[in-house]
Amino acid sequence: MEGFITDWLNLALRWLHVVVAIAWIGESFYFVALDNSLKKPKDPALTTRGVFGELWHVHGGGFYNMQKYLVAPPEMPEDLHWSKWPSYTTWMSGFALFTVLYLFSPNTYLIDKTVLDMGPVVAIASALGFLMAGWIVYDSLCRLLGAKDTVLGICVGLYVLAAAWLACHIFSGRAAYLIVGAMLATIMSANVFFVIIPGQRKMVDALLKGDTPNPIYGKRGKQRSVHNTYFTLPVVFAMLSNHYAMTYTHRYNWAVLALIMLAGALIRQFFVMRHRGQVLWYLPAGGVVLLSGALAWTLPHPQAAQAASANAAATPAVRVADIAPVLQQRCAACHSAHPTLMGSAPVGVMFDTPAEITQNAQRIYQQAVTLKAMPLGNVTHMTDDERQKIAAWFEKGALN
Repeated sequence: MEGFITDWLNLALRWLHVVVAIAWIGESFYFVALDNSLKKPKDPALTTRGVFGELWHVHGGGFYNMQKYLVAPPEMPEDLHWSKWPSYTTWMSGFALFTVLYLFSPNTYLIDKTVLDMGPVVAIASALGFLMAGWIVYDSLCRLLGAKDTVLGICVGLYVLAAAWLACHIFSGRAAYLIVGAMLATIMSANVFFVIIPGQRKMVDALLKGDTPNPIYGKRGKQRSVHNTYFTLPVVFAMLSNHYAMTYTHRYNWAVLALIMLAGALIRQFFVMRHRGQVLWYLPAGGVVLLSGALAWTLPHPQAAQAASANAAATPAVRVADIAPVLQQRCAACHSAHPTLMGSAPVGVMFDTPAEITQNAQRIYQQAVTLKAMPLGNVTHMTDDERQKIAAWFEKGALN
């Protein structure tokens, strides 16, 4: 019953997180596209009223005329929409999911003793500290270099690279990727909570008092909003990365993460520039080159594969009965009908019977031998000899 409830809690939080994230990303992408597509009004009366730019849309059978005021409209409208709750609920649901999956099981998900031998309390504190420090350092950079957009962008990029390197030298690869993504997501929500919304409130308060709002609040909000849009695709990849062990199990996993995140930022830049009327194909082409480089870099080493095949060929025939005790000792804590390390077997994969083991032969070989991604963080201490036995079994045809 405990596992059943945990799985449903996981499902509910994950679904909520996806729903609100789609709402936030969709709204954010729309306003970035709108902001970069504005044209100077042809009607002088609009310019006199403070309209900076406008854009006509046709969508869903109707015509829309969107207008942007450089600072604020002459009068405050009665009904004003605030873009904040999708951001807040995305972060809160994401943090709740991170807590249930990772912080509640640090030995399984956060710690890899081959990376750093630490206890669960230290691991949890480090993960939370990473999120807090991420915002503090980023915000400090913005305050120090606020007017120097290019220099600030380079510094933020180098900071993310350093954070990726550090995370991959503290946590298990899978957790490191997620934590770097969560750090960026925390920065994005904190930008909304601490900078964008407070600045907008001060502008609204000034209008209500009959004063002219200080344009600095709009400039700061625009800068943080631009940063958020470039963080979005890297964060989305980090959230999906746990499905792709060939990235986070690589020896230089931090560099693989950096390449893929940079590819996402270049692809996002293509769309931003396209909204401005510039179609720069070298941007997505550069993204594809980076992704192709990451693919080539993470390919299994041919010499290692050949050596493994040679060793397997020289080994006497290994049958499922020979590896079943290994899987029972090292893998059944998760992959069984009654797991002890989690609520239920991940994606329903179980190794309780010879038929189940044979059915999952390719998956076992890929995860335990080729990638060495399983067991998670090698929490059950699978040895190299045991991995070699699994390799010999698979190379001989996964005999049952």
